[in-house]
Amino acid sequence: MTDAEAAAEAARIIAASYRDTTPLPRHGTTPPIAQPGRPPMSQRATDASALMLSGSVAALSVGGATSLVLYTLGQVDPVALALGGAGPVALVLAAGSLLRTLGRARADAHTEHHHHYKGTVHQDHRAVHTTTLGMWAKTTNQQEPT
Repeated sequence: MTDAEAAAEAARIIAASYRDTTPLPRHGTTPPIAQPGRPPMSQRATDASALMLSGSVAALSVGGATSLVLYTLGQVDPVALALGGAGPVALVLAAGSLLRTLGRARADAHTEHHHHYKGTVHQDHRAVHTTTLGMWAKTTNQQEPT
């Protein structure tokens, strides 16, 4: 290759591999497009989603088999079937709500407290005992001496 051919080849390669280094804008005018597949989620949400999907498949197969047996017997009262199907669902929903409430209460319960003071500190250790008696309530507070 001559020097002129080498320079021409180098110019062609450099021109073909040019990279624009200007930063891209953060927001454009193109609207977002839904991507195929599952939406991005945390690992915990993905695990819960898979558990719910597998549980629904199990419930569907058990419910379908039960419905098929009852249909073939011909002794099915539609109201009794609806009540029998709604009962366990209501029980599961109530139990789930109770477990969520207990989980939140456990997370909110603080068992350890730290207090930091400067200077002299006086702690009052008196106890007050309250008694409420009668149909029309009369409250009596008695304070123990220190």
